Amino acid sequence: MKTLIVEDSHLARLELKHLLKKHKEIEVLAEADTGEEAIKLIDELNPDLIFLDIHLPDMDGFKVLNTINHIPHVIFTTAYDQYAIKSFDYNTIDYLLKPITQERLSTAIQKIRIEEEDIQELSLENSIFIKDSDQCYVTKLSDVSLFETEGNYTKVYFNDQSPLLHKSLNQIESRLNKTFFFRVNRQQLVNVNHIKDIDTWFKGKLQLTLSCGSEVEVSERQSVAFKRLLSI
Repeated sequence: MKTLIVEDSHLARLELKHLLKKHKEIEVLAEADTGEEAIKLIDELNPDLIFLDIHLPDMDGFKVLNTINHIPHVIFTTAYDQYAIKSFDYNTIDYLLKPITQERLSTAIQKIRIEEEDIQELSLENSIFIKDSDQCYVTKLSDVSLFETEGNYTKVYFNDQSPLLHKSLNQIESRLNKTFFFRVNRQQLVNVNHIKDIDTWFKGKLQLTLSCGSEVEVSERQSVAFKRLLSI
């Protein structure tokens, strides 16, 4: 499991790496001691897991996650417990208080194993069930044009409907085939089969018009990957 450690304390990074040696599936690719460096490394290395300190010199860990387009598994590490509830808005695996013990670290890594074992990729022909308040919906993934973050939930656009699904966008993305569903920015995931028009914007960005009528912006970073996905 490709791993990035984001921690401004050199001693804390050394201690965490020492604890991780007992977990052979963990491969520490790199370390970062600032939020800016973390964002750059996440983009370059595409890690499977981040150990993320909340208090960094230039920004907090939440801002790091708000900046990147694809959020991998996240385990927060901090000396403060007041951010625990907020951390789970980001679909975090666990929240480890310093000093980190081997027992708590092992529990957190076990949660990742369990989650990955439960994940099965869905095809376009699979149907999904959505319960929004008193209304229930069943639709094929092939009919879904857009998934869009709305608070702690995700709005699903299909057949002139747009109910809320009680899952995060990251949870949904982990189940989808990336050939057909593309994360255009931090808040939106589109079905490429529902793209009706593509316009070039400033700074290399793209704007997509979807079959549901929504116009979505592809971030500058994701525009390169999007062009690569659709190239022959």
